[in-house]
Amino acid sequence: MAITDSSVTLNEIRAAAERLSGVAVRTPLVRVEIPGVPGKIFIKNEGLQATGSFKLRGAYNKIAQLPAEERGRGVITYSSGNHAQGVAYAARALGVEAVVVMPGNASEKKRRATEALGAEIVVVGPASAERKQKAEELAAEFGYAVVPPYDDAAIIAGQGTCGLEIVEDMPDVDLVLAPVSGGGLLSGVAAAVKYLNPNARVIGVEPELAGDARESFRTGRLVTWPAEKTTRTICDGLRTQSLGELNFECIRTFVDDILTVSEGEIQEAMGVLESAGVKAEPSGAVTTAAVMFHGAELGAYGKAVAVMSGANY
Repeated sequence: MAITDSSVTLNEIRAAAERLSGVAVRTPLVRVEIPGVPGKIFIKNEGLQATGSFKLRGAYNKIAQLPAEERGRGVITYSSGNHAQGVAYAARALGVEAVVVMPGNASEKKRRATEALGAEIVVVGPASAERKQKAEELAAEFGYAVVPPYDDAAIIAGQGTCGLEIVEDMPDVDLVLAPVSGGGLLSGVAAAVKYLNPNARVIGVEPELAGDARESFRTGRLVTWPAEKTTRTICDGLRTQSLGELNFECIRTFVDDILTVSEGEIQEAMGVLESAGVKAEPSGAVTTAAVMFHGAELGAYGKAVAVMSGANY
């Protein structure tokens, strides 16, 4: 494993864990029995976070490190929902005003939850590039500090605390699966896991209908899918059109493979998780879908952890 200059360090992830102490929940590893699936399967249930997803980790880690002058001007982000709530929650906890640019097709539940946390909402079209552009325009006009959803070292380090907990709680884990959209969660989890347990394999999972990350990973070049393709999936949290540049470099350094799952497989996985007492949104169920239906691609393992990224559905 060649560590690149762009990689997030283990010390940065550990520092993020200290900042998040008392803010983010140290979520449990929940054992689930899946008929016909070998090995021991555990779910990292990030739906138990205060905002219902892992996004709080990165958002708080980023905003907490902003200079006082920047925090005083407020923060802005762009998100379809879970990062929006993470930023709104972190901003409120730190006494900072927040503006969130959301697509018009965002989940109404996620939009209402973001507003309830005190954020101002600006609505744009469905393309992830469109909401990023609008956020950057507003930041330039009003002086807001931008809190990116994934392409940022502090965001990656915050999400990496999820991987840190996995290895601390299960040092002998040999397979970790994480959802991938823009790449913040996968790059952070993969970095933490590989630093602490280099022999563990880390695999990203995304919907077939939004498979830009797999294409980027397997071709070795960063590709972008049009919004009309990525918005077809039920996984509203995984519709990003491209990996972030920093995320792509981290993923190329630390990740072993990226798989895709079908819409039907995702829905079946949601049912299995519900039966096990784990509420999952479609984006969070992709890793369980990979375990259920793509065992040949995953290969042999003894203990696997599937990160369930969110429960806002």
